[in-house]
Formats: sequence, C-alpha cells, structure tokens
Amino acid sequence: MVDIEVRELRYFQAVAEELNVSRAAQRLGMSQPPLSRAIAQLERRLGVRLFERAHRRLELTPAGAALAEEAARALDAVSAAVRRARRAGSVLPSLVLTAKAGVATDLLRRVVTAFGALPGAPDVRITVSGFGEQAAMIRDGRADVALLGTPFDRHGVEYEPLFSEPRVAALPAGHPLAGRTALRCADLEGMPMPHCPGLSGPERAYWSEPGVPGPVIHDSSQLMEAVALGQAVALIPLSLAEGTPRSDVVYRPVPDARSYETVVAWREGINEGWVGRLVRTVVELAGQEVGRAA
Repeated sequence: MVDIEVRELRYFQAVAEELNVSRAAQRLGMSQPPLSRAIAQLERRLGVRLFERAHRRLELTPAGAALAEEAARALDAVSAAVRRARRAGSVLPSLVLTAKAGVATDLLRRVVTAFGALPGAPDVRITVSGFGEQAAMIRDGRADVALLGTPFDRHGVEYEPLFSEPRVAALPAGHPLAGRTALRCADLEGMPMPHCPGLSGPERAYWSEPGVPGPVIHDSSQLMEAVALGQAVALIPLSLAEGTPRSDVVYRPVPDARSYETVVAWREGINEGWVGRLVRTVVELAGQEVGRAA
C-alpha cells in the first residue's frame, strides 16, 4: 500500500481545485517548481496520471477525479480530528453548535440552558455561520452539531428533521407582483434570484428555481438588500420574512413552493457521548416548540 502524507493531499487538492499550478502555488504560499515536482512525485508513487496537460491548462483524469473526492473527505477528517482533540483536551472542554444568523435563536438559547444543566456537561459555544456553510463545518470539525436547512451536501453527515415551514416570495416594494395577495411559482419564472457560491446542483436549483441565477450573496442580509434594490426576487423561509420586516420589501405566500426544513446534523458515526446528548436535547426542545406552535 502506498502511504500518502497529508501535505501531499493538500498540494493535490489545491491543484485539483484551481486546475492551474501557478494559482495553486500562490494559494499555498509556495513557488511553482516544488509544487509541480510534488505532484509529479505523487503520480509516480501512485502509478497513475492525475492530470491531463493540454493547451496550457489542466484537467483531472478519472483517477484524479476519484482522488479529489476522497482527498476532500480525508482532509476534512484530519482537520476534524485535530479540532475535536484540541477542544476535548482544553482546560474547559466544549462543544460547538453552529447555525446561520437568525435561525431558531430562541431554540438555541434554550438548548444551551438545558444542556448546561446536565451534570458534568461541557460548555456549548454557539457559532454563527454563513449561508450554506454548516455541513462543511461539521465535516471538518469546526462544529460538532449544526442547525441547518435542506437541501445540503449530506456526505459524511447524519441528521434528524426538526420542523418545516413554508417559503414566501420576497419582492421589492414597487414590484408588479407586490399588489397580489398570493403567488404561484410560475409567476416568478425567469426572474433573477440570488444565489450563493459553492452550492451543489440540488441546492442551486432549490434556491433559484423557478427563476434564473441572479446576484451572488453570502448571507441573508445581502439577500434582502439585493431584493430591496430591485436586483432580484427570492423564495425565503417564512421565519426569515417574519424576522426581517422592511418597508422596501414585501412578502407574499407561494403555496406551491417547496417548503424549508430545518434539521439538526452531526458528523457521521459520531452520535454517542456528549454529542449525542446535545443532539437529543435539540430534538426534544424543538419538539416542544413545535407542540406549542400547534
């Protein structure tokens, strides 16, 4: 079996993502010749070509594509192991619970209080994360548990549904559809909708259909600004609309839009001990919240 160092995987991942050795070297903070030598040495050791070199650009071979997928998972696992070991070995061990801004804020407060009351429980740190970032944080160890919305990249992640809610259309106040009391998805067809970089195909489809990709956004505040400025319309969770009243944006129900589901997620295979207790606390309190709402 060929042993590969973590450093070699990081070099390969940078080149695989950039498909350009110069840009990858700049990203890694090194010069191009040693990076090129490292990739060539990795190909010799593996006995396969990882890149096709033609017309001054690189393309992944089938072997390179396979390694790129596995390398991402392996590097996430290494990062996760290091981060979790450091947290576990700190003077005050802690767990990290992440969610994007504005998501179930009251639930998060209740979870921290209830979990902290358990005998011997470690502290829970709440980390606010960017749009679509939560699953990656679970995989690479920046977070132990996450609250996130579907769809998301599920590889390496286990999850349990918490609650679902309808989505509504967010429109500029002067939009021709703003005078309607309710809309259908067909009414929004072909209109620009905000999208976030780095999303998977299903995620892009969920957030941009039935429209077309519009301005790039990174969080909900940017999304609302894009709508208010007339650059886009958006289908957003009802809770976001209720928590973001604005005079320059109107919200209208869209009964046939796919609903928004919030789940609690954790790294695959790590559902015992305090992580498991934290997940169960989230599920139990979310169930109580749904029961009160009903």
